[in-house]
Amino acid sequence: MKKRILPLIILLVLAGCAVFFFGNFNKGTPVPYTEFVSALNSETVAKADIYRDRLDFVRTDSKTVYTTDNPGRDGFKEELLLKGVTVTDHTLEDGGVNYYLDMIFNVFFIGLLAFGVWKLVSLYRGTFHVVHHTGVKFDKIAGMNNVKRDMMLVVNFLKNPAEAMQKGIRPVKGIILEGPPGNGKTLFARALAEECGVNFIATKGADFQSALMSMGAMKIKMLFSKARRNKPCIIFIDEFDSIGERRNYAGSGIDKENNRIITTMLNEMDGFSPSSGVLVIGATNSYQSLDPALVRAGRFDLKYHIGNPDAETRKELIRLYTAGKKLSAELGEGRLSDMFRDLSCSEIETILNEAAQIALAGGNREITPADIEEAASKVDVNLHIKK
Repeated sequence: MKKRILPLIILLVLAGCAVFFFGNFNKGTPVPYTEFVSALNSETVAKADIYRDRLDFVRTDSKTVYTTDNPGRDGFKEELLLKGVTVTDHTLEDGGVNYYLDMIFNVFFIGLLAFGVWKLVSLYRGTFHVVHHTGVKFDKIAGMNNVKRDMMLVVNFLKNPAEAMQKGIRPVKGIILEGPPGNGKTLFARALAEECGVNFIATKGADFQSALMSMGAMKIKMLFSKARRNKPCIIFIDEFDSIGERRNYAGSGIDKENNRIITTMLNEMDGFSPSSGVLVIGATNSYQSLDPALVRAGRFDLKYHIGNPDAETRKELIRLYTAGKKLSAELGEGRLSDMFRDLSCSEIETILNEAAQIALAGGNREITPADIEEAASKVDVNLHIKK
């Protein structure tokens, strides 16, 4: 875009210079103003062109253009007309150098304003894409069956708010998913939207950070406006703690901007009607750092801990991530599950994938314990290995 703006500015400057140097400037023969007055009194002035800084005139007995000073007094044009002089008033269209500089500035300013409006429209259209089908379902997520069941119920009320109101139930506005990284909070939100058949908008805290003051708050308003127009819709905000931290009222400009973002989000969530059709899911690794006013009941009503997988979930993950791979007889689900104790879902998936590559590179058809240990060392995690 910058490459397009620079040639446009150069073109405008050149056009202004061309008008300035080749426009209709003084080309007449200079004469004293008294000579013009004498010709006017003798009624020998046929035509006069009035400019802001000069007066051009032609005598009745000559085609020569003479130029003199413009007296600039009131009623001057009427005086010439009463003398039978053909008058052309250029004072509204010719302002000399200042006029053309003003014209260039006005054109540039209007162009800049139009560019700003275009950028705002582009920002609105190009930010926060609405996904109608995430392509991910719960069968790609191991464990968390209780959370899946509870949140499916929440989203069903999101899709049918009238049913919830008939039963005296206030639809949930927001849910917090908290826990260590790498356990599928983002994947879970995407799968939830797909399972329930609702629209999905994925964002992260960094999307609301900007060097321009109040831009983050404006983006929050844009996000909720787009979600309401595409209801039922789930808004997912990853790294939620980066915009929802406790407010610091005596902090720096960054803190004040963060306060604006939180205040705007509070206003948007408080403005939800029972039929808003919008659910906000925030994911964070640091729940304790969130502003209490933001995560109180009535805004983010529910909180689910998405922690490292338990033994049964680890076995499900092993079956899921070893599909198409062959494990040696020494690596049963039980042993692998014990080895992966205290690891996150993403660490388990990465180790199994890396171990498969190591086995393939070594010409082995099966993944061995040695491959698992080497893969873990590359990922820089510790396995629970019985001596």
